[in-house]
Amino acid sequence: MSLKFRDNFAAAVEAVRAEGRYRIFRDIRRKAGEFPKATWFKPDSEQEITVWCSNDYLGMGQNECIVEAVKTAVDAAGTGSGGTRNISGTTRYHVQLEAELASLHQKEAALVFTSGYVANEAALSVMSQILPGLHIFSDEKNHASMISGIRNARCEKHIFKHNDVADLEEQLARLPLETPKLIAFESVYSMDADIAPIEQICDLADKYNALTYIDEVHAVGMYGPTGGGVCEQRGLMDRIDIIQGTLAKAYGMVGGYIAADTVIVDAIRSMASGFIFTTSIPPSTAAGALRSVKVLKVTPEKRTQHQERANELKARLRAGGYPFIDGPTHIVPLMVGDPVKCQAISDRLIENFGIYSQPINYPTVPRGTERLRLTPSPFHTDAMMDELMAALNIVWAEFGLTREKVA
Repeated sequence: MSLKFRDNFAAAVEAVRAEGRYRIFRDIRRKAGEFPKATWFKPDSEQEITVWCSNDYLGMGQNECIVEAVKTAVDAAGTGSGGTRNISGTTRYHVQLEAELASLHQKEAALVFTSGYVANEAALSVMSQILPGLHIFSDEKNHASMISGIRNARCEKHIFKHNDVADLEEQLARLPLETPKLIAFESVYSMDADIAPIEQICDLADKYNALTYIDEVHAVGMYGPTGGGVCEQRGLMDRIDIIQGTLAKAYGMVGGYIAADTVIVDAIRSMASGFIFTTSIPPSTAAGALRSVKVLKVTPEKRTQHQERANELKARLRAGGYPFIDGPTHIVPLMVGDPVKCQAISDRLIENFGIYSQPINYPTVPRGTERLRLTPSPFHTDAMMDELMAALNIVWAEFGLTREKVA
């Protein structure tokens, strides 16, 4: 490589470091059957830690029933799928999983992708091919995968203020009723712990003749009587045209999917490059996900336990005067507001207290809103919360961060 080009790469990395947002990957190995415990592998030693930032929200990646389903599928079918879905990569496990996901969301069909990111990017990117003259209306805080898909759709796009139905309506009203429109938004916004006004957005979609596309990745498995997400919880699944979800969070596996009417799924299946040209998820992954969806359908107590733990952590942070986003979801963003301090606090917590919470910096969140994103699970005990609060008391004072006065 030319030295000039090497210097360019080095300068790019140094610029990220200078802003205090250089990402450090923690080399960890989760301990089967002991969630949320893990081992952190340092250059010259190992340390036992408690993970406070996992998206395996319900610990299903450690569930014995799910692990057994994966092992059984490996014994029966081997490891990889052996091809794209069109070329030998559609196994019985994929077919059963898609049927289960369609049932979960009360839709006619579902389609599984290799990740939630790919599901969003691939599905949204083909919308303008299916609907010539399409205008897409996107919440300003939509995930990067949705933004990428909308950009690749190469159609007219409109960004509306976050969860602002008045701004959305003002923009929708500018277009003729017959113009194809799609409103793309999320249910649970994972960095701000808030929930979209789904019913009002659906009302606007009806009024202005628009399709609705909702990302429920941080809600599937977590909300609703059977884990169908916030749309199920609020009785709105029939009002959403395309529901997108993930298998990598509450379900403890990997992969993403969409669920919709058969004709919509068939069109995306037939046209989306991100689906057509990608090797399908392994049969064992599909089998584990299938079992996980089925288990969470019939165990609402896991969701109840999870909400109780999240509420307990919020109560402790509230009592301690800590600046956190006190939202209606299971996600607890602890605000720091400085990238260097955010990274340093994360380092201090894991090195000195065995508490792992990854710093969330730009571009994941806006500059000046850096945070530790805490995700308590049903397995985070009161003792673990005692340890976390004791550690926070020390590091918060050490780094001179403010707290509200507590009576």
